[in-house]
Amino acid sequence: MIDWLRRLFGSGGGTNPLGQRGENLAARFLRDLGYKIMVCNFRCNVGEIDIIARDGDTLVFVEVKTRTDDEPTPEEQINRGKRHRITKAAKSYLSRYGTSQPGARFDVVAVVWPKGQAPQVRHMRSAFEATF
Repeated sequence: MIDWLRRLFGSGGGTNPLGQRGENLAARFLRDLGYKIMVCNFRCNVGEIDIIARDGDTLVFVEVKTRTDDEPTPEEQINRGKRHRITKAAKSYLSRYGTSQPGARFDVVAVVWPKGQAPQVRHMRSAFEATF
């Protein structure tokens, strides 16, 4: 019965092994650029953010897209609805700062990781604007 439920609903953890590997690689990549990783996989009632980091005085909300091929590009997978959900989650996160909120921006890290090959990482600073 339990095996049947796992096959029906997945492992229960809701994890995507490729996506998780891509997010881990993206966090290391950003750390190597000097970013301070503050939170990974921030979730709230309005959405989720893969990585929240600091780049100097700027708070950076990072969406990570990992794919096995580059067609379509991972960056193209971030549509208007996804940007809006990320913006709402960022607003929720920023609300803890009160009125003196730090500067913020939205970056995208695309990871293309073909099976059996080394991954390629692309980082787009200020990839999109908030959609409030």
